[in-house]
Amino acid sequence: MTAESENTLRVAQQAFEHFEHGLATGEWSVFLDMLTEDFTFWFPMGKFHGLNVGKERAREFFQYVAESFRGGITLILERLTSNETTVVFEFRDEGLLLGQPYKNRIAVSFDVRGDKICGYREYFGSDGKSY
Repeated sequence: MTAESENTLRVAQQAFEHFEHGLATGEWSVFLDMLTEDFTFWFPMGKFHGLNVGKERAREFFQYVAESFRGGITLILERLTSNETTVVFEFRDEGLLLGQPYKNRIAVSFDVRGDKICGYREYFGSDGKSY
């Protein structure tokens, strides 16, 4: 593993810990601090569908996540894959979405630049009610 790959993995794992904390508690500030100002993210549905640009837009998105999952989400990490610039986390998550039971399979990727996350993509894997 190259030094660049090791750094990418280290930064992404730290960001994922903050991401997991945000999902569990609705507190996203530490995760948001790890984002670059030109951060981009892709989301597969809803009002954030498609490509979104900028740290402020990310703040809006994660606030929306916190409001949608008021009781928090728990997750179980199942797989991690990485290269020199990107780390993909595959996990199962569970909680209440707008007060209704929610379970899903998710894959998120973090693109790393230096010690920050510059890109995020999220993919869903089930109907939201099953594993």
